[in-house]
Amino acid sequence: MAVLEETIDIAVIGAGHAGIEAGLAAARLGLQAVVFTINLDAVGNMPCNPAIGGTGKGHLVRELDALGGEMAKAADKACIQYRMLNRGKGPAVWSLRAQADRRRYQSVMKHTLETQENLLLRQAEIVDLRVTDGHVSAVVTETGGVYAVKAVILCSGTFLDGRTIVGECVRESGPDGMHASLTLADALKKLGLPLRRFKTGTPARVHRRSIDFSKLTRQPGDESIQPFSFLTKSEMKNKVDCYIAFTNEETHRVIHANLHRSPLYGGKIEGVGPRYCPSIEDKVVRFAEKPRHQIFVEPCGLDTEEMYLQGMSSSLPEAVQNEMYRTIEGFEHLEIMRPAYAIEYDCADPTALAPTLEFKEIRGLYGAGQFNGTSGYEEAAAQGLLAGLNAARAVQGRPGIVLKRQESYIGTLVDDLVTKGVLDPYRMMTSRSEYRLYLRQDNADERLTPLGREIGLVDDARWAEFNHRRAVRREEAARLTKVVVRPADANPVLAEKGEPLLTSGASAAELLRRPALRYTDIARMLPENPDVTPFIAYCLETEIKYEGYIKRQQSQIGAVKRQEETPIPEDFDYAPLTGLRLEAREKLAKIRPRSVGQAARIPGVGPADVACLAVELAKRRRSEGKE
Repeated sequence: MAVLEETIDIAVIGAGHAGIEAGLAAARLGLQAVVFTINLDAVGNMPCNPAIGGTGKGHLVRELDALGGEMAKAADKACIQYRMLNRGKGPAVWSLRAQADRRRYQSVMKHTLETQENLLLRQAEIVDLRVTDGHVSAVVTETGGVYAVKAVILCSGTFLDGRTIVGECVRESGPDGMHASLTLADALKKLGLPLRRFKTGTPARVHRRSIDFSKLTRQPGDESIQPFSFLTKSEMKNKVDCYIAFTNEETHRVIHANLHRSPLYGGKIEGVGPRYCPSIEDKVVRFAEKPRHQIFVEPCGLDTEEMYLQGMSSSLPEAVQNEMYRTIEGFEHLEIMRPAYAIEYDCADPTALAPTLEFKEIRGLYGAGQFNGTSGYEEAAAQGLLAGLNAARAVQGRPGIVLKRQESYIGTLVDDLVTKGVLDPYRMMTSRSEYRLYLRQDNADERLTPLGREIGLVDDARWAEFNHRRAVRREEAARLTKVVVRPADANPVLAEKGEPLLTSGASAAELLRRPALRYTDIARMLPENPDVTPFIAYCLETEIKYEGYIKRQQSQIGAVKRQEETPIPEDFDYAPLTGLRLEAREKLAKIRPRSVGQAARIPGVGPADVACLAVELAKRRRSEGKE
């Protein structure tokens, strides 16, 4: 038996986006944590898109920041172009996205881990977990090191039994040519963890000099930039342009002619790929009626000539990739630096997890990120923070934190995973939330920073900044409601905007509800408030314009609160409930929901089943004298 080298509180396996947030959260709550990684030079790696945020994903980044996470701050230090997506739609779906300098982001994150108190960053491959009396007790490295642990967080990304595929070339590998984690995959199977096979892919990286940008559509960043972090004070600048290209009929002809060489259609790929980010060969087959598909041409950083071709992931042979890419206008002489590839990997069935992200059958073992069946850096980071803080609280003998879907996108993400499960890699989108008008990115701090403070992840500086910003928002909202604007002050601005003129005074808030008017227009009618920043102005404008809709959604949230607050005992026996359909009994016994509200969201559990369950729980509460 290997000699025990060291005792630690929490071991984090993997230093991707999930592992980073998990390790930092645990350490910041006072636990001794070690983040193990196969390669120290790949901490915070972006093996796919060199970007942070996007539709729904930007909400996760803001929520992470509000809770005291790191991704938003690192993004603001490393990002080189910012764009607010969906500006043509309502504010509920506005989402920030930014191109990142890939290596700068890695450097920032690695140094953050290196300088964090209570945290050790270590290059070592974990090959085995030891479980004693149903609780994880130790991790074992490839070189024979054994570490006693109180909790383990699995953040293996796409490394677990990973294999990369380019045409006929299939090899055991993680992303970017790093070696896969094969032995650990076998160890997890022996422990009985329910694993499944997923797949993802990435496009080619190409040389900037080989692109004729004059034939592409330029896509600049926003003139007025909103940073990710609520703490970022420095002026943000766009440093690069992105571009848009399009496939064409010839591109599609090349793909169709070589489908027999596609691992996806030739049976070499076993894993299930992401529904919302298909390969280009999959797009061409599934959407045959479309004459072209959009490609975003994105820089990988300021000190590299590599460009990323978002929307063109593929697993076709390299020679076919060359032919395919060069059919595109502007890509006639394209030089591939890294070919596109697909990657298969093992991940867990997330219904085996509790809402705290702890495995139900092995205490002290947590999962986060792609290991839980998700895709995306942002989804991974959100889970990492939650797993890290819950592992820390469990070690401290404190109850876990469960975020509700009606209070955050992080709560929606986790609830979807552990309640509904996944059939393909899960991607966050605003459409997944029933409460998206309330769960906006601009109010993430209002919703979650008090909780982050209560947990212990929000430090004094962040708390002071939050309270100042909240006070300014509330005071200005009160002023706009109370101050009456005279026609003489309002009408010149209204005439300019083509709005009906005032014949008598109106409150500033009433004027701001007019669709054509912005806060900046109202500010021209009133004495200036120097404390109102552009971001606070945007928040005020949204809250006042959509006040009625927001109140309606808050009322809906209140209506579901009773179900969400009706607990189900962890050891509740569903078998005797003959009023439940067999499928419902099986699903309930497997998922073991914590509340009636969660039970109602389980696929296969119908309204009649929920009603039956609610009646039985009420009977038990009465018999126990709790009602």
